[in-house]
Order: sequence, then C-alpha cells, then structure tokens
Amino acid sequence: MSLHNEIKQLIIDCLDLEDISIDDINTEEALFGEGLGLDSIDALELGLAIKKQFDVKIEANSDATKAHFYSVASLASFIESQRA
Repeated sequence: MSLHNEIKQLIIDCLDLEDISIDDINTEEALFGEGLGLDSIDALELGLAIKKQFDVKIEANSDATKAHFYSVASLASFIESQRA
C-alpha cells in the first residue's frame, strides 16, 4: 500500500469515517475546513495516530505542523522527511 493510501486509511480508521473510502479522499485536498471538513479534535486524534503508526515526532501548535497537516500529500512528505 502506498504511503498516501496508508495515511488515508489511517484517517478513516482513527476518525471512524465509515461512509468514506480512500478513493473519496483527494491527496491534494485540504483535510480541514472546506476540504474533508476535519476539525481541531480530529487533528489531535490524527496526530496521535500518525505518531503511533509512523513513529514521528509532531510538535503541537506550531505553524509548521499546521502546514504538514494541510493534506494527505503534505503529511506524506512530512512522514518521509522524518524517516530519512
């Protein structure tokens, strides 16, 4: 499974988005607000799940973190940069 699809599946699983499949989540689309419509509580849960699954360190409440969480694509880039 590609990292993008792995992240999409993680979003669906950790946020209990039962009516959504990985094909419904656009890799480049915003996860919050008008995109997928996630909120700040979703961000916390997703952050914890990403930290646990990918073993990456996420700084809370930083502008860089907000940028990383913009889309599936930006999260994938962040995770890859942390693994290097």
